[in-house]
This record gives sequence, C-alpha cells and structure tokens, in this order.
Amino acid sequence: MQQVASVSEAQPPLSEAARVVDTFVAPSKTFTDIRRKATWWLPFILMCIVSFFFTSAVGKQIGFETIAHQQIDKNHFAADQINSLPRDQQVAAYQSAGKRTKVVSYFYPVLIFVFAAIISLLWWASLNFGLGAQSKYWQIFAVGMYAGLPKLFIFILAAILLYAGVGLDNFDMQNPIGTNLGYFISPDSPALRAAGSFLDVFGIWSLILAIYGTAIVTKKKPSQTAVVIVGWWIVGLIVVTALAAFTA
Repeated sequence: MQQVASVSEAQPPLSEAARVVDTFVAPSKTFTDIRRKATWWLPFILMCIVSFFFTSAVGKQIGFETIAHQQIDKNHFAADQINSLPRDQQVAAYQSAGKRTKVVSYFYPVLIFVFAAIISLLWWASLNFGLGAQSKYWQIFAVGMYAGLPKLFIFILAAILLYAGVGLDNFDMQNPIGTNLGYFISPDSPALRAAGSFLDVFGIWSLILAIYGTAIVTKKKPSQTAVVIVGWWIVGLIVVTALAAFTA
C-alpha cells in the first residue's frame, strides 16, 4: 500500500505564511515542508495574538473575578475552603483569585507551549520507539503546532460573540462556545460535560491534521500514526473526565 510519505518532497520551500495557509487548503505541502525545516514560530505568534484577543474580551465583558468565582464553584475542595472563611475574607479571597486568573489568562500561550512540548514528546517517543519511526522531536512539535491552528477559531469566534454581548450570562471560559458536545450538557454533569468537550469540530479537525502530518514526517501509514495520536487523545479524555468528576 502506498504510504503518505510518497508525497513529493521536491516541492519548492514554503514561507511560514504559506505553511499556515496550506495547513487549511493543502496540508500535505505544509507537513512535507516540515521535513525540510521544522520551524513553528508563526503558529505560536498567531496563538499569542488570538489568546490576547480572547482574554481581553473576557476581561472586558465578563471580568476575571467572575471567572475565578465560577472556577472555584466547580471545585468543591476550593469552594468549601473559601466558604468556611468569614465574609470579609471570602471577598478578599475571590479578589485575589481574580487577579491570579487574570495573570494566568494572559500567560496562557506559555502554558499551551509547555503542554504542546509535553504532548509532542509523548508522540515522538511513541512514534519512534513504538512504530520504529526516525523522526526528530522538533519535527513532531512543528506538526503539532500547525495541526493545532484550527482550534484558534474557537477563541476567535468566542471573542467576537463576547464583544457582541452574546452568551454573557452562562459563559464558561473552559468551554466558551458551542462547537462541541460538552457545551450542550448541563453543568450539573461535569464529567459528561468534560468528556463531551473533546468531541469538538475544530478539535477533531486538528486531530486529523496531526495524524496526517505525523504520517508524512515519519513516513508511516496514517492508520499507524492514528493509533498513537488517537491513543494519547483518549488518555487525555479519560484524565480530564476523571478530574472533573473528582473535583465536582
């Protein structure tokens, strides 16, 4: 059977901007070019810009103290601890939580970068030692960064809706827009809501791109790389769902 790796690598070198565009219209060109040069800086810059746009919308339209209050209410350990304090100390605690939430929100791209680095390491180790691939770590990291570009639409759309004043009353920063099944599940079922959030239109798009991209970079069949990529996706789903159930 012909492998995805048979895609011609004789194509002219792509610019970073062309790579971003081709991720959406001709992904094989982007991932083939990563074999030539495993750069990833433009997707990261776009991530920072979109994150700032989204975080600014949340701060202006919702407020970080409100977001912090919502997050604490979802965690019965934190909620019980704060609710046991005198009223004035509760107010101070929520104010401090709001400030921390603001800082973390604006530094969110850094957290995503660290998370992407860890996921890429898991993919790279699984592909190289599990499937016998001979890929380089930064190639897999670059694939993950470009494959994640569709997810930016989640936060772009969410920010636009926030500035338009849509959905302010029931806004959930962890699941800001109805592109996934979990968005439509009641908050009273946090585990199901967390699990359903993985069934996201843009998230599945990114997952498919990651499978396809790692197949090109590693010269393996998509069916082989799917075992690795989807396998770790399932692990993530189980962990997030379990945490949501435990802290609810």
